[in-house]
Amino acid sequence: MNEATMTQAQPPKAQSVPHVLVVDDDPQIRELVADYLGGNELRVSAVADGKAMQAVLDEQVVDLVVLDLKLRGEDGMAIARRMRDESQIPIVMLTGRAEEADRVMGLELGADDYLTKPFSPRELLARIRTILRRRKAEVRQGRPEGVRAYRFDGWEINLNTRRLSHRDGRNVPLTNGEFSLLVVMLGAPNRILSRDQLLDLSRLHNDEVYSRSIDVQIMRLRRKIEPEPNNPKYIRTERGAGYIFGVPVETVY
Repeated sequence: MNEATMTQAQPPKAQSVPHVLVVDDDPQIRELVADYLGGNELRVSAVADGKAMQAVLDEQVVDLVVLDLKLRGEDGMAIARRMRDESQIPIVMLTGRAEEADRVMGLELGADDYLTKPFSPRELLARIRTILRRRKAEVRQGRPEGVRAYRFDGWEINLNTRRLSHRDGRNVPLTNGEFSLLVVMLGAPNRILSRDQLLDLSRLHNDEVYSRSIDVQIMRLRRKIEPEPNNPKYIRTERGAGYIFGVPVETVY
């Protein structure tokens, strides 16, 4: 994907920043939306077509898609239909003012909201925030299934691509064992897990942990993610009991 195809707006640094993907073939709209949303505590990727959209979805965790229904090439309605077959990522549609039939069809396909062009970026932001709040409430009630990612203190681990990345752009490679162990700990934050529990649970993801000591895996993880590995902030030792992941973790479905 080249720079002409995708642009990104960087929000203020925050512990957990929702990622919005804007799909519109009008470069002025992409720039306007990316700049406005990026200046209001959202991380934004902006692309021109369905192919570039899929590339972002394959590589990154996206919390919401803003989708223009009138794209060059593949129609936005077909993209929305495919998205609904594959995921539950919220969709806000952008449509022409006179296209009532498209709006109705889009909502029937499972889009969460729509805006007609021309639209106010401020209204788009309000609608996005409403949908994300509703989504978080659903997560707390345990309704969605299938974790896509965990986020903590500026870090994000994508369970589909197995990629660990930081908000400053760093990608940190993990071995299978390190990945499995970190996923287990992120799934049970602020809970003491014994070495036997960590070994047991990690085997559900990959058997590599089985052949190495948990302490060695923890040491290697700390070297990769801790600001001060000798004074760990994330993976803390509970003497005589095991380990605890000691900062808030957000689950992304």
